[in-house]
Amino acid sequence: MMRHPTQAIAGQKPGTSGLRKKTRVFMVPGYLENFVQATFDAIGGAEGKTFVLGGDGRYFGLEAAQVILKMAAANGAARVIVGQGAWLSTPAASHLIRLRRADGGLILSASHNPGGPDEDFGVKYNTANGGPAAEAVTEAIFAATLEITEYRKAETADIDLASLGEKRIGAMVVEVVDPVAAYADLMETLFDFKALRSLFHAGFSARIDSMNAITGPYAVEIFEHRLGAAPGSVVHARPLPDFGGMHPDPNPTWAHELMAAMMAPDAPDFGAASDGDGDRNMILGRGTYVSPSDSLAVIAAQMQLAPGYAGGLKGVARSMPTSAAVDRVAEALGIACYETPTGWKFFGNLLDAGRVTLCGEESFGTGSDHVREKDGLWAVLMWLSILAATGKSVAEVLAEHWARFGRTYYSRHDYEAMPIATAEAMLADLRAGLGALAGRSVAGLRISSADEFAYTDPVDGAVSEGQGLRLLFEGGARAVLRLSGTGTEGATLRLYLERYAPGPDGLADDPQAALAPIAQAVEALVGICRRSGRKGPDVVT
Repeated sequence: MMRHPTQAIAGQKPGTSGLRKKTRVFMVPGYLENFVQATFDAIGGAEGKTFVLGGDGRYFGLEAAQVILKMAAANGAARVIVGQGAWLSTPAASHLIRLRRADGGLILSASHNPGGPDEDFGVKYNTANGGPAAEAVTEAIFAATLEITEYRKAETADIDLASLGEKRIGAMVVEVVDPVAAYADLMETLFDFKALRSLFHAGFSARIDSMNAITGPYAVEIFEHRLGAAPGSVVHARPLPDFGGMHPDPNPTWAHELMAAMMAPDAPDFGAASDGDGDRNMILGRGTYVSPSDSLAVIAAQMQLAPGYAGGLKGVARSMPTSAAVDRVAEALGIACYETPTGWKFFGNLLDAGRVTLCGEESFGTGSDHVREKDGLWAVLMWLSILAATGKSVAEVLAEHWARFGRTYYSRHDYEAMPIATAEAMLADLRAGLGALAGRSVAGLRISSADEFAYTDPVDGAVSEGQGLRLLFEGGARAVLRLSGTGTEGATLRLYLERYAPGPDGLADDPQAALAPIAQAVEALVGICRRSGRKGPDVVT
């Protein structure tokens, strides 16, 4: 039977990165099917279309891939290109969509969230440009989930996804491809692999932590096989359904093993970590942590050192909560800098229109116009290219950047799994009082302006409102508050803190100490700890 009667299921509204729920929710019969059918319906059907399919190897991914293949066939798709074992990193999926001129793709991941039967799962639809679906598409998917009355699914045996080659479900071709090869080949066109091989052959040491997630096979192939890094340079290299119990979020809190190794006396020259689906990155040097906002700014300043970008940058873009460090680089280079809402989909129009080359978010995401997703290993290769071309250490690159552009002290404080009503009440109270905050002094700091960020896309005019509450203090310090759209339990309230030091003095302060007065002012004004009963943030990055 191809047609299965069903009823709408509440709560299937995609967030900034698709639909994310607990794995057992997706495992309920009909739940995944409803959302996939709604996705096909929202894009005008699957008839005759080609899709890319794969994910980060987390629990239930292989089973979900089989369901989607059978549904694609029943909905008339012509071809589905799927990664071997249902594996594909998110940037590799984006590249395959673009390379094969597919109509779109389904990515099975909850990104940096933990995996396992009692943890998280997700499904995200990417459009023909390789990027996450725009808000108009996700709204259409959500509307379809509310109207659905049936889903279509072929009744057939599972497809062998372990072996490469073409198979069929009825008239639909299932093409199982090497998940790594095309992506690794792309990287060779952007970076000077000969120079990077020379770096490693000269004794340069690195520790690349894949956190038992999808980038393991990619990192081993690129760094150990193609670039000649010492065997074992890639750690936690085997993707596991539960990520080996690790929380695959590359930040100082969750990548604590890497942090400890890089701060040790015998640390390697360079360290990096990736997240569950491979689109995020953390960069470290010996005894040195690079904040994502600083990483974006450094890359913008030196991106032309990589052959794929020798012609310079067309422009840069950053999410609103990301620090303004890259803005100062853009000004010095005489190129445009765009400020967008959080979510990589907001960069898509700018990239497609040729307005920007580089994009970045404070949440450990950086990427260029080579794909339409952030790309963790791309950022690692860019940093290695900078080190190889300059002959400097990570610490020296940072110090020289701050000496030239000044330093933007920056940190994000996450209050996780907070009761939704509590978090929403805090932001509602702050929102209601925004108009009266200008000129008010709080905890010794004077507020110069306060607003709620809204964005008008300069390419298509689309408007996105309610994108975060901003407090600007005299002297240029800033605080931003918003709710994350990537969690699956309660609410994650994010507080972003920023202060600029032009130099030459005051460039070596501890970031948390430098930002403490701003955090104290926000607590006095909003009462995050007081109203939630928390002693402090759960994660500090």
